[in-house]
Amino acid sequence: MVIKKTIKKEDIKEMPKVLFPGRIHLVQTPWEAEKAVTYLKKYSLLGIDSETRPSFTKGQSHKVALLQVSSEEDCFLFRLNLTGLTLPIISLLESPSVTKVGLSLRDDFMMLHKRAPFEQHSCIELQEYVRMFGIQDKSLQKIYGILFGEKISKSQRLSNWEAEHLTEPQKQYAATDAWACLNIYNRLQELKVTGDYELEPDEPLTNQESLITNP
Repeated sequence: MVIKKTIKKEDIKEMPKVLFPGRIHLVQTPWEAEKAVTYLKKYSLLGIDSETRPSFTKGQSHKVALLQVSSEEDCFLFRLNLTGLTLPIISLLESPSVTKVGLSLRDDFMMLHKRAPFEQHSCIELQEYVRMFGIQDKSLQKIYGILFGEKISKSQRLSNWEAEHLTEPQKQYAATDAWACLNIYNRLQELKVTGDYELEPDEPLTNQESLITNP
């Protein structure tokens, strides 16, 4: 496999859309959260992400509304605006035996810490991890496009994550993001083991660029 260092937005637009292929579970009560965490703790590796209701008013902000935790087959959408950050959910984030893979985790945890104090453990930041493979892009959409040639839609990003009922497109978007993090990590681990990849060579400089670089 030839890995690109970076990819253009125009190239991503032409790619087929990818959606989470598994089961999506909505978690709206503390009891459901406890049950979901018990199930998720069976896994040693999970993808995570979060969503916050966007604010279009200066000075106004919202707490994180949704925490997505995904295995390859199931994604649980924890509606934190309804349940709060419960002790079972915290125990999952703190568990050293369950590795959590995500992107921009620092931002996610900063928002989650506003709901309750906890110390996250066993976390992998994809923005740092992909650098070992020569990938310079930092967005989930671009990294996924480079590795899979498929497009993650961002159309629901600025929707209302505190709505009384989440729409199917919202659920699908949220689940896809968490699952995509897991998918990226698994693909990179596979390439690391097989060594079956190489970096795309740099494009030769144009005459004008060459003059700027070597006056």
